[in-house]
Amino acid sequence: MKVIIAEKPDQASTLCSQFERVKKDGYYEIKPNEFFPNGAYCTWAIGHLTQLVAPEDYHPEWKKWTLSTLPIIPEKFKYEVMKSKAKQYYIVSQLLKNPVVKEIIHAGDAGREGELIIRNIIQLSGVKKPLKRLWISSLTPASILQGFRQLLDEENTRNLYYEAYSRACADWLVGMNASRVYSLLLKEKGMNDVFSAGRVQTPTLALIVKREKEIEKFEPEPFWEVVATFAIGGKKYKGKWQKDQQSRVMNKDLAEKIAAFCKGKPAEIKELKTERKEYQPPFLFNLSSLQAEANKIYKFSPKKTLDIVQTLYQKGIVSYPRSDSTFVTKGEAELFPEILAKLSAFDDYKEFFPLPMSSIVNNPRYVNEKKVTDHYAIIPTEQVKDPKKLSTDEQKMYDMIIKRLIAAHYDKAIFDYSTLTTVVDGRAEFITKGKQQIQEGWRKVIYQDKKEKDQILPNVKQGDSGHVEKVETKESQTQPPKRFTEGQLITLMKTAGKYLDNDELEKVLSKVEGLGTEATRAGIITMLKERKYIEIKKNHVFATDKGKVLIEAIGDQILASPEMTAKWEQRLSEIGEGQASPSVFMEQTKKLSTKIVNDAIAIAPNWKFEGLQIDTIQRLSSRYTLGKKVGKCKLCDGDIVDKGQFYGCSNYKTANCQFSISKQILGKKITKTNIQKLLKEGSTNKIKGFKKGDNSFDAKLEWKDGKIGFLIEK
Repeated sequence: MKVIIAEKPDQASTLCSQFERVKKDGYYEIKPNEFFPNGAYCTWAIGHLTQLVAPEDYHPEWKKWTLSTLPIIPEKFKYEVMKSKAKQYYIVSQLLKNPVVKEIIHAGDAGREGELIIRNIIQLSGVKKPLKRLWISSLTPASILQGFRQLLDEENTRNLYYEAYSRACADWLVGMNASRVYSLLLKEKGMNDVFSAGRVQTPTLALIVKREKEIEKFEPEPFWEVVATFAIGGKKYKGKWQKDQQSRVMNKDLAEKIAAFCKGKPAEIKELKTERKEYQPPFLFNLSSLQAEANKIYKFSPKKTLDIVQTLYQKGIVSYPRSDSTFVTKGEAELFPEILAKLSAFDDYKEFFPLPMSSIVNNPRYVNEKKVTDHYAIIPTEQVKDPKKLSTDEQKMYDMIIKRLIAAHYDKAIFDYSTLTTVVDGRAEFITKGKQQIQEGWRKVIYQDKKEKDQILPNVKQGDSGHVEKVETKESQTQPPKRFTEGQLITLMKTAGKYLDNDELEKVLSKVEGLGTEATRAGIITMLKERKYIEIKKNHVFATDKGKVLIEAIGDQILASPEMTAKWEQRLSEIGEGQASPSVFMEQTKKLSTKIVNDAIAIAPNWKFEGLQIDTIQRLSSRYTLGKKVGKCKLCDGDIVDKGQFYGCSNYKTANCQFSISKQILGKKITKTNIQKLLKEGSTNKIKGFKKGDNSFDAKLEWKDGKIGFLIEK
């Protein structure tokens, strides 16, 4: 008999649905069939059932955070069962130990993390039985049965386990030491908070803070543009003054002189150039490009996108979501006509059929065996479903994936870009630009609701003459760099190699796809949000003062540089390919952890955090105080309770009482003591350092005329 271990309950259910089975507590019992003549058990993890043990489990003295215990370097890493998932681990363990079970089938996600999750369970159970690997990229019945027919020997994926295990242990080592040393040193500077640091999250945060500083330091400059209206050959059109391909005039007087010179002057068409550009259909989606596009169109966070597409995968209607490839194999491409034929029956897609191309099996833009890594691009499977039968968010995601595949079977889009040069009085040149769609091509599929309007130039030719009918100057100012959206942040992480100065390292990081992996980037962004390093406002990423403090403290140390990730990812990739030693890698990581600790201690005396609100960076104790009473309501005499970021009235729901006090006002933390004093006596103690714009002031908070205000003593 065999035991199959899936990564999640839903996946186990889908795998088992191909066979007659009986549901038990924590597993399925599969009846004998052609694949399992003696029957089988199919159980599951719930994501990770195991975790690396805490520092104090190695040495009790490591429990307390002190500089004297750093660096923390275990001799050998240990895993333990997560308490919240102990029941399921026990069920899996008992099945593994069952004497009737002679073989284990590893059916975790076909990737590094899936490899680690299932093998860790087997390792911790102490069971040593023959192991096979189910490796599939979709959960359709055909794919599942094909996978069971072609089980891999465990040796085929063992190096992936070594890679994932090394990554987990090394991340623990660097994260534990970096987080402790910076938290302890920054506490000495008055910031009583946990400053988490890590190999991927910190370089990512550094890129965000870098952009934040560029925006803060940016000083807008005024500039002017000169716009003329021409009357030539009975046609009227506008043009913008330009010299040396620059239309901006940085001096107002000069702009006005140009405008004055051109008024009423003769004008002549000097040149009309037209350049034709062709745009190929977009690539199929990998996870990063899907996350970026879903954020751009629907403002979905990267994590939300991953969660939705994971659900679609578990329903068997799209392929494996954590793919880093935009290509498919020839075998997959041969299935596209069947998939597309099914899609053509749905109302949402009828207008796109018949397709200009019946097959793309010989198109190297999409079909390239060598560029398919562990998995091929994210595509709809042959188990096609009507999008209207899905939830709203699932429908949006499924539709995006479907349309990418349909668009790949369309022709290129073609545009003509025209530039008209008009000369005033033989001296001043003005440029008019036009754009015209010649062939819609694939844009019919993807941009059908957002067609760009053509900008048609007037029907004039070189040598036509006329005059300047009107001329004006328009004042504008230079704009700061734009903040990243969450989708752009995913792309930034993927392409972080362009921020390296070292060409060789840039090639390395480019090869290993930037910061993090397809599977981890969304989690890193979520982590940065949860740890209060960044905030998302209207889909734009802002670095908080806490995030700025950490990056300012780390400075140009290797922890904040993509350089470390470049070298790290290269070595991990080599471990996964069986070309590098995990033990050598871990020894190097131990040395790096020691260096991170020593460097931080050495530079801490020179830290300066000018312009940052460091007094507001304190550990929130709301999880311990949430719901606790601090006084009586000034409006209804109800109880004022701790609600996390603010104090509010307990009668909010029953009596709609709106009384609330924020825990932070104009950059100052309002202590619990001052809140209690305000509620009891009507005013707080004097609070120093309220900030409004560039000004700061000291004041008490007082309750007066039914509201809270400032009491500034003369």
